Amino acid sequence: MAVRACGLIIYRRLQPAPSSKVTDSIEYLLLQTSYGTHHWTPPKGHVDPGEDDLQTAFRETQEEAGLQASQLTLIEGYKKELQYPVRGKPKTVVYWLAEMKDCNTEIKLSDEHQAFQWLKLEDACKFAEYEDMQATLKEVHQFLCSRE
Repeated sequence: MAVRACGLIIYRRLQPAPSSKVTDSIEYLLLQTSYGTHHWTPPKGHVDPGEDDLQTAFRETQEEAGLQASQLTLIEGYKKELQYPVRGKPKTVVYWLAEMKDCNTEIKLSDEHQAFQWLKLEDACKFAEYEDMQATLKEVHQFLCSRE
């Protein structure tokens, strides 16, 4: 059976400089794992029995980044499913998009992660070394730009 995980791609908007485009003020939250290769990823985790995918995404975000659902705005119209093998077994990860209501909210990491960064798109893509994650971040950015 495929492993299923769910998470949120979280972004915040900083006050843009008057001369810059609104989309230049967007930063994405990535967490660095404290295990394995210490890769960078949005908050996500495995679906617990009896939980639906979106509940999982919010629970994992709370556990891994200390963010309550009430501190986030779920963005309608964006949902992304990634599929890739992990240790020879298929894995499905479903992501939704959420915006921080207050861009200064504190991130509180669990012991699953050792660091976090708020990153502009270009840097976020450098940190997220997996191609499908890079493509997803670019797709999210395009989606947000198209809504401006």
